[in-house]
Parts: sequence; C-alpha cells; structure tokens
Amino acid sequence: MNKFLCCLALSAMAATGVYAQGTNSPYSQYGFGDLTDQSVGFNKGMSGVAQGFRKGNEVNPANPASYSAVDSLTFLFDGGLSGQFTRYKEGGTKLNGKNGGFDYVMGLFRLTRNFGMSFGIMPFSNIGYSYSSKERFDDVQTTITTTHDGNGGMSQLYLGAGWRIIKPLSIGFNFSYLWGDYLMNITTSSSSDINTLSKQYQATMSSFKLDIGAQAEFPVGKNDQLVLGATFTPGHKFKGEPTCLIIHRNTAINKADTTSYSAGSDMELATMWTVGLAYNHGKTLRVGADFQMQHWGGLQYPDYVKSEDGTADYVMRTGLLRDCQKVNVGGEWTPNPNGRKYLQHVRYRIGAGMTTPYYNINGQKGPTEYHASIGLGIPILNNINNRSMLNISAQWSHRSADNLVTENSFRINVGITFNERWFAKWKVE
Repeated sequence: MNKFLCCLALSAMAATGVYAQGTNSPYSQYGFGDLTDQSVGFNKGMSGVAQGFRKGNEVNPANPASYSAVDSLTFLFDGGLSGQFTRYKEGGTKLNGKNGGFDYVMGLFRLTRNFGMSFGIMPFSNIGYSYSSKERFDDVQTTITTTHDGNGGMSQLYLGAGWRIIKPLSIGFNFSYLWGDYLMNITTSSSSDINTLSKQYQATMSSFKLDIGAQAEFPVGKNDQLVLGATFTPGHKFKGEPTCLIIHRNTAINKADTTSYSAGSDMELATMWTVGLAYNHGKTLRVGADFQMQHWGGLQYPDYVKSEDGTADYVMRTGLLRDCQKVNVGGEWTPNPNGRKYLQHVRYRIGAGMTTPYYNINGQKGPTEYHASIGLGIPILNNINNRSMLNISAQWSHRSADNLVTENSFRINVGITFNERWFAKWKVE
C-alpha cells in the first residue's frame, strides 16, 4: 500500500510536467487545441493502435478492459517523455520549431482475481503558438502588424478498472478529471499610430470524462487469437467560462480601455467511440487496426461576431467544429521470446494512420494529418528485475490543407515500463 501511495503521489506531482510537452502549431488556436492521441510507450511505435491489445505487462489506458489481463504478482509503473522538431511552410516562407517534455505517468496492478486497476495522468490537448503578419500601405506610409499568440491546454487525471466477467469477455472503465485553461491573443498595431487593438480570448475549463471499454477474445488456432475491442465516451457539457476582452491601448500614456464579453454558456465535450481488432500469433506477432469517431460537428463553440450595424458580441454557435475520424494500423514482432540471444527478445514495431480535423478554418475544412511510426521495445536486464522494458519510438506526421500552413513533424518518444514483483511472498529457510 505504501508503494501504491508513493506512485500515486508521483503521478500527481507530474501533473504540471505534462504541459511541458506542448506544441508550436498555429493550428492549436482552433477548438481546444491539438488533441493528443492518448498513446503510451508500448504503442507509440504502432501509431497508437490499442483497442484489441491486452497483455499483463503493459498499461493500455485506451481500452480499460485490458486492465483485467494483469497478473497477480505484477505492479506496472509507466512513464514517458518526448521531443519534437517541426518544419512549417506557407508559400515561400519556411520556419522551424521544437518542443518537448514530460508526456505521461501511469500505473497498473491487480486488485483481485480477474480484476485490475490503473491510475495515471496524461495530456488531453495542447495549445501553444506565436506568429505575426505585416501589411504595408505605401500610399499612407503605414505598416499594420498583427500578432497571434496563445498557450494552455487540458490535462487528464484518471482512475480505471477492468474486470474479466467470463473467459472471453472483459469490461472496464476510466473515470477522468479534465482541467486546464487557455489564453489566446490577437494584437493589431500601426507604425503611424500610438493606439493598439487587442482581442483576448480566455477560459478556465474543468469537467469529468467517462470511458467505457470492452474486449472479447476468440481463439482461432492453437497459438492464434483474435481480440475485438471497443470504447465509448459519452459527450456532455462542462464548465468553461469563455470570455473575450477587447482592449484599446494608448502606448504614449500607457492607458487602456477594456470591453468584456461573456459567451454565457458552458462548452461541450464530444461523444466518441472507437472499435478495433487485433490478431495475436503466440508471443511472436501481433497486429491491430482501430477506427475512431468523434462527434464534434453539432457542438457549440464561442465566437466573436459583428453584426451589420457594427455591434459586436461573444456567443456560442455551431459550424466552427466538425466530426473527426481516426484510422490507425500497426504491429509488433518479437523474433524469439524464448531464445537465448538478447536481440531475439527485442520487440520491433511499426504503424501508420490518418486523422481528419475536428475544426473548420474560415469556413473550410482544417488540415488532414497523415502519420507513420517505428519503435523498439528493449528488455532491461539486471540482477534484480528482468521484466521491465525501455520503449523507444520515432514518429513522422504531415498536416496540410489548401492555402494553409503545411507541417512536417518528427518526434522521438522514450518511455520506461517498470514491471515489479511487488506482491510475491518470500520464503526464508
């Protein structure tokens, strides 16, 4: 129990570190920012495929039904970090950006027979961008500069459980607390005027999230198995408090006039569902495919609007978000899990996928993302523990849309899964 409380405390302490991962993407200014793929060390190298995967030595929060596979002597503690380099291109302009930091922390243990529990923290969304544009008016010898910047996002702290009801069927849930905030600014200034105009959008968000999962195992041969997996997340309103501040500032006398608007309504979390299939060939090979649907399209989001008579307001309206689909495929190969050579125990991983945007930009569809990944699961061998795993993966992603910024990102992920025999009873003679 003391070790469990220690790990739970470490997870809570890591909460502030999750935000360090961040993003530099200008697309993170739309919606709730860049939504994370919720993948962890073992499946980042397989592009996040998870619905049908269940092993007693891995934490798989994407489908909480997998927690029931943990064995009686195991306590898993998994943590990861990542670093990313991105190349941005728009027209003839090219820029580079980099970011990284803490990614996730989680644990898994068996509470009783066929019943496992998990806890952890991971990012849900990230916001972070800064860019500017200039427009020159030669007739009046004036340059208008518009600066966009923002930061924030949401984190997710969860507690989950998985139960094998009967031999082929397991169910589970994750109960999560979501919290975070965002601050987005648009500032316009003129080289011939001492006045600036700023629009400041901000919100403090908090809510609960429920993920319900199920997995069904079907043997198809002596060493072969199919696993069907699915999860469902009901959508609901959550506390958002979105506000907009219009700030007119005179830089000469350092005086500002501020007009405040409130959207006057809560924001909403989309209903989401995911289905997946995995094939296992003994302990040597496993492959899987997932499909996810996120129903953002009919939800409202705050927007600053001006009417024809010149009056303005900050209101909740539809049409800014859209339904989102994700497709991922991936696999893992272990040459010989029972072999004597070290390299025969290394797990080789590969995956690819596609994600459509969940937001519109100026009335048109945002950028579609294509991604691919490779990875390794490297056993950690020492005199105390030969069951822990070092997970290393590399991910490439491409986002683009007509007349918008093109992004090419390269990410390195490093995670360690500590697999300890905490519940063994030692016999001394």
